[in-house]
Amino acid sequence: MRTLFNAEMADLAEDLVGMARHVETAITKASEAILTGNLDAAQQVIAEDEQLDDLETQVDERCVLLIAQQQPVGLDLRTIISALRISAALERMGDLAAHIAKDVRRSYPESPVPDSHREIIEGMCAAATEAAGEIIRLLETRDLNVAAAIVEDDDTLDALHERAYKSLTDGTYTGSPQNTLDVALLARYFERFGDHAVGISRRIVYLVTGDHSGSDAKI
Repeated sequence: MRTLFNAEMADLAEDLVGMARHVETAITKASEAILTGNLDAAQQVIAEDEQLDDLETQVDERCVLLIAQQQPVGLDLRTIISALRISAALERMGDLAAHIAKDVRRSYPESPVPDSHREIIEGMCAAATEAAGEIIRLLETRDLNVAAAIVEDDDTLDALHERAYKSLTDGTYTGSPQNTLDVALLARYFERFGDHAVGISRRIVYLVTGDHSGSDAKI
């Protein structure tokens, strides 16, 4: 019975890594779309978002069955509950990548990013893509240094988010109302992407250290 349970737990871990890989692909393609105007990449992100929803359902069903059939306790139970929360965060990160892609599709053939904010959005694309890759490594290794790196990426996204908003309200910005809306929304999408990544890192830190505050992520 324990051998079967261990196999199911291993499958659950693989499911989460699969979701994380999907998220990394989505944010990479969404970033490419927004920086290059690649409509095909944007369309692909939007079309493939449903696959991530299906993966979340698969993870949720596996977790429910494990709880119902195996009645886990202690670390096993915490791991399963964490998997439910991580899958929800990954699904939301995929949604945010799709939102970015939809903004590209809506504005095509024009770019939703005005020249005045291209550097900021480029930085946000880089930080979000890096965080997505680090989530994969974190789920595979549970390395707390990777968790700390995710927190640093989120700090970068927060700083760029604040910079974007300040630049829209400092009295010197001359973009159109649509440009203003695009920048505000894109900055928010990337900022929230980072927040979900940190949520995942703190969940893994908790499983490794027992520290629920997440402070151990900052090594």
